[in-house]
Amino acid sequence: MFDPDIAPSGSLLGLLQRGRGDGTLHALAAPRAEALAALYQCVLRDPRRDWQVENRSLYYARLCMELDGGLEEIEQHLFHPDDLLDTAEERTGLTLAVLGHLASYGRDDALHLLRRYAATGGNWQWALDELALRDDDSGLRALSSLVLARFPHTAEGEAQLATTARDAFEPRPWRLWAEDDSEPGNAARVRAALENGCFDRWQRQLRPTGPRPGWSVREVLDWAQQGLDQHPTQHRFGPATRCLTAVAGPEDRPAIIAAATEGPDAARATALRYLAEQHAPEALRLIEAAAEAPSALVAEAAIGAFERMRSNASLARARSWAHREDGLGSAAASLLARRGGQHDATPVLSTLRRVVRTEGPDAPVLWDLVDGAGRLTIACAAPVLRHIYRETSSSQLRGRSARALAATDPSFPAGFAVECLWDCEESTRELAARHAATADSRVVDRLRSLAADPAEEAEVQTAVRSRIDPDTASL
Repeated sequence: MFDPDIAPSGSLLGLLQRGRGDGTLHALAAPRAEALAALYQCVLRDPRRDWQVENRSLYYARLCMELDGGLEEIEQHLFHPDDLLDTAEERTGLTLAVLGHLASYGRDDALHLLRRYAATGGNWQWALDELALRDDDSGLRALSSLVLARFPHTAEGEAQLATTARDAFEPRPWRLWAEDDSEPGNAARVRAALENGCFDRWQRQLRPTGPRPGWSVREVLDWAQQGLDQHPTQHRFGPATRCLTAVAGPEDRPAIIAAATEGPDAARATALRYLAEQHAPEALRLIEAAAEAPSALVAEAAIGAFERMRSNASLARARSWAHREDGLGSAAASLLARRGGQHDATPVLSTLRRVVRTEGPDAPVLWDLVDGAGRLTIACAAPVLRHIYRETSSSQLRGRSARALAATDPSFPAGFAVECLWDCEESTRELAARHAATADSRVVDRLRSLAADPAEEAEVQTAVRSRIDPDTASL
């Protein structure tokens, strides 16, 4: 994750960077040159806070189609000299994904760019994955020699080839190449790589590097601490906690409590998480103390351990901690948002407002608080939910805000639900398809468009058809 440079939410660029439905609507109403400039800036400089979970590619591809945008700037970006130096997926991943969707819409120029980049580009594996979904067999077979030329005929080169083939996200090209009788040399090489990859995976399973049966509690805690001392740092709290669950007995409880009280950072974090998951009587007291520890790692681990608790005692303690204006207080309100009752609405709303005021509309704890506002149907939370919806740069959090507004704001169907039909997130479009008021003529046209779009997700189309089917629809 990283913090991209996001424009103000009221600007065309800011709307498009956030993936809001209003971004598309404003772009279509703006001068074409201005809209294309903003679109290209988004496609070439990924604006997502977390590019691995947030969707933008279909959103940008659809807008590119509607604006009849060319691919010259995309081509310059992909084949810029920087591509040889900066091979990180974040630089070109979104661009290649947009090209993939354009190719699925029948844009041959996008398909040709993907083929060219797969042959010569730095992030060629991503381009090959896009082609695996959209190109025909002959197009993929034509790439075999160009891709295999990247791997020298040496022991190291063959090992790299085996690793690449084994880890390929889409296996279709590799299987085609392995069965291609027109290129017997390449086929034999790919078959050997696939076999070596499978053998290497089996060997790794036989030679685990983590804890083994017979390890003691002390050895597990030491292993967790060793991960913290490595470079790059490995946070092993989760696997170490599972190992403790397997090896710890009643006689080990004093040692674990001692580690949770004053052990090294990683050992303390592991012990706190273990005690929380075991609902140990000492867990809440130790978590409260650790949350105020000078070590940020220990404090965060304590808060994380509390958030994972499911006992009635943790829920009762959350009600006494929810007034705190620190991380533990936010975690307590978050737990109430997930598991509390209607009488917990006040602290949830109070914390929601405080976090937005002090930490802004992208604070991680807002996810649970926003969900809780919807689950508890806190009607007076609608103004702050609307603020989060407009301002957050996370399309996932915006979708959660839309879902909470659907439960709390009577104006949602005729308001935000309409623009959500153009949102970048499929779950948000699905929500809008079920709620958007059809008095707006744009809604009817958009529902029909989504129903006919082969690139739309099945869940969205199911929701759309529930509105336009003559037997069940409200249209």
